[in-house]
Amino acid sequence: MEKFRLRAGALIIEAGSILLIEFKNDNNDGVHYNLPAGGVELGETLIEAVKRETKEEASIEIEVGSVAFVYEYQPSINNNVYGDTHSVGITFECKLVGNSTPKLPEYPDFRQVGVKWVPLSELSSVQLYPEITKDILDYYEGKVYRNYVEEHQLQAEKQK
Repeated sequence: MEKFRLRAGALIIEAGSILLIEFKNDNNDGVHYNLPAGGVELGETLIEAVKRETKEEASIEIEVGSVAFVYEYQPSINNNVYGDTHSVGITFECKLVGNSTPKLPEYPDFRQVGVKWVPLSELSSVQLYPEITKDILDYYEGKVYRNYVEEHQLQAEKQK
């Protein structure tokens, strides 16, 4: 039986920069970035999960808006490149609440090393997972963008 994971994430853009969570790569050869996100726990709504995850990863309170992106990773279609768990991530457009200032939490995940505002003009120069940089930029600029993307599409684009 295949494992399944539902994830909730936050797309937070302010003053031309995007909030990203910085992680050490598994083989210690640098870092990669993710949007603040994580698994939905049993009995939790997507909205509750995205609020909890942003608090856990970036020490912030957020206001959750509309769905911006849906990302799906299906292991059998992707040769298990990211493991054997089928996952669907729902990313919401979010805004910081009050005086919330993003920072590394007191007890971060053991691989998390930072919380950073990355200028959108520099987003292409960082390793973002999933690799939806163009989609984020198109979204921000009000262009037509993919609001649903599957990992195998991203992998195929890298081969071009």
